[in-house]
Amino acid sequence: MYDNSTFSQKRPVRVGLIGTGYTAVARSEAFLHDERSHLVAVVGHTPEKTKAFAQNYQMMVVDSWQQLVEQDNIDLVVICSVNRDHGIITQRALANGKHVVVEYPLSLDVAEAQELITLAKAQKKFLHVEHIELLGGLHQALKQHLPKIGQVFFVRYNTIKPEHPAPRKWTYNHELFGFPLMGGLSRLHRLVDLFGTVMSVNCHNRFWETETEYYQSCFCDTHLSFHSGLLAHVVYGRGESLWQPERRFEVHGEDGGLIFNGDTGVLVQRGETKPIEIGARQGLFAKDTTMVLNHLIDGTPLYVTPEESLYTLKVADAARRSAQTGLTIIVEDETLS
Repeated sequence: MYDNSTFSQKRPVRVGLIGTGYTAVARSEAFLHDERSHLVAVVGHTPEKTKAFAQNYQMMVVDSWQQLVEQDNIDLVVICSVNRDHGIITQRALANGKHVVVEYPLSLDVAEAQELITLAKAQKKFLHVEHIELLGGLHQALKQHLPKIGQVFFVRYNTIKPEHPAPRKWTYNHELFGFPLMGGLSRLHRLVDLFGTVMSVNCHNRFWETETEYYQSCFCDTHLSFHSGLLAHVVYGRGESLWQPERRFEVHGEDGGLIFNGDTGVLVQRGETKPIEIGARQGLFAKDTTMVLNHLIDGTPLYVTPEESLYTLKVADAARRSAQTGLTIIVEDETLS
């Protein structure tokens, strides 16, 4: 456990931010309007954008993330950078005695992620891996209605996003984003949170690309077998080779089904279908940020642990290895803790 007495004595949490994209904006808005925190410094990829960002949120510009994590006037490092860099930045921040908030995934390497959790405990520093999908209206509606459909035996989860043309940015870069289900870890984490540990994974993945670094499309088709007996089918695709957008989540139980299509949902049971109210998806980064401050200052429990995120990363890595080898991969038999 880490010492939070400094913050409980009414001194604001001093924040250093790495990144200037959508997530960084949402985080900064939340920190700026919470008197318990103070934005100190930011580092970004583009000098002009970083300067404008810093002026907007009354922060100083730092030349590099290496410099930022060493600053004595920063308590909490918030990492909103490309996935490839999450691990190394987290390691340096923890080693320099900082608390850390990082967007998922904690790392693109399972062994490194495990080492980072161990390091945080050794340093007695706070480490939080964001998983805002667990805070959203869809997930909360799922949790609320699951008991009504009996024993769940099958789940289908499809997220397909056509983009014409595909943007030439880091989310379409092999090295910067990582294997699709590791970079897009929330697709699997939602299932693990709801249904527990996974026994085996079989995955097929395809890229369409005209150059080495960037691809124009990816399509990932994954089957998971859970220890509970549940079978799940996850489809994740985006880019130029896809033509119909889809965001659909189906949960089939022995006493009914839950069908979510976009922002609408229904509970289906024998002889009747009832609409399900789904909360808004907006404001989740702000909610996560407030919960982080509550935890740092008051010790309020958070909604997810680094160990839970690490377990899902192991499942995603099993999917990666399955796609590479064509084999079904057995996931380590362990409990979520």
